[in-house]
Amino acid sequence: MSNTTNYGIIGCGMMGHEHMRNIALLDNARVAAVFEPDAGMAAIAQSIAPDVQLMDSIDALLALPDLDCILIASPNFRHIEQLEMLAAQRHLPVLVEKPLFTDIEQLGRLKTFIDTYPSPVWVAMEYRYMPPIAALLNCVDDVTGGIKMLTIREHRFPFLEKVGDWNRFDRYSGGTFVEKCCHFFDLMRLVLKSEPVRVMASGGQDANHIEERYNGEQPDILDNGYVIVDFANGSRAMLELCMFAEGAQYQEEVSAVGPMGKVEAFVPGPGRFWPEHLGDAPLPQLIVSPRKPKGPVKRDIPVDPALLEAGDHNGSTYYQHQKFLELVRGQRNAPEVSLIDGKMAVLLGMAAQISIREHRTVHMNELLG
Repeated sequence: MSNTTNYGIIGCGMMGHEHMRNIALLDNARVAAVFEPDAGMAAIAQSIAPDVQLMDSIDALLALPDLDCILIASPNFRHIEQLEMLAAQRHLPVLVEKPLFTDIEQLGRLKTFIDTYPSPVWVAMEYRYMPPIAALLNCVDDVTGGIKMLTIREHRFPFLEKVGDWNRFDRYSGGTFVEKCCHFFDLMRLVLKSEPVRVMASGGQDANHIEERYNGEQPDILDNGYVIVDFANGSRAMLELCMFAEGAQYQEEVSAVGPMGKVEAFVPGPGRFWPEHLGDAPLPQLIVSPRKPKGPVKRDIPVDPALLEAGDHNGSTYYQHQKFLELVRGQRNAPEVSLIDGKMAVLLGMAAQISIREHRTVHMNELLG
């Protein structure tokens, strides 16, 4: 491997561009080649990295000899087939965007890939690496004395426009609670250190995309809901999602409570959406609230402005790539976010979608077999 780590990117739309801007900030790393079939998105990719090679197929990209790793940032429903192409042609370390898969029928193919792919695969779960959430993770067990209740609230803007409008339909995105929320289900498992056993959810499409039509078809993605998850260790978690609430001060709020106290993380949305007339965007914040002695302690968690400028995820994309590069360069033994983590996050989202559709509690063993 050369001193510079060369990325190849499969699928380089809006999220791929964010990855490119963050890779450009890393030491001794560059995007060497991109496969992106949309001409407009490919042109933006080349403007970010003028020396990048634009490839006309995944086969051509995988044939390049100098690649050290692959990033998959294509539409959700392509992830499994593109991982299978890697398995058949080129065994490189992979960072694959969430969700790992979009259809329960793909579970068998995923199992085959997990069992046979010899190189490390890291599933992109950026929310783990947002500085205020990382600060919560660092202190949560000591503050709470063992978490009993975890609440995640996301009040945000509607789904953005994507190439081909694939994110307007469940069959391409996996559904809102898979596409958007697998991050949060991943956080639940990480924070609670346990596996989910039951899921109960309520949700709907009440404000967004209702008047839109694509080839005469109305989008079927949900735009709000609640999800309650019971875990094997007796703890419980709740997700509250609203995708027509972009006027809020914070986009994400995470609260963990145990017998000794409570800790909360507050994460603002993308700075580019904050109204200029309101002045500076709010700073991320951590609040620690012990029961004895009472007295909440607030701490600002500032993020490097260069990282905020590079993407919409509070600097987390950069920190994720730092760790992924350690894996690629042999400085860490295993991905921090495994294929099993990616699988379970999707299955939780699928359980929520089933619960909403069928008006019932879903037991995770129904999906796990």
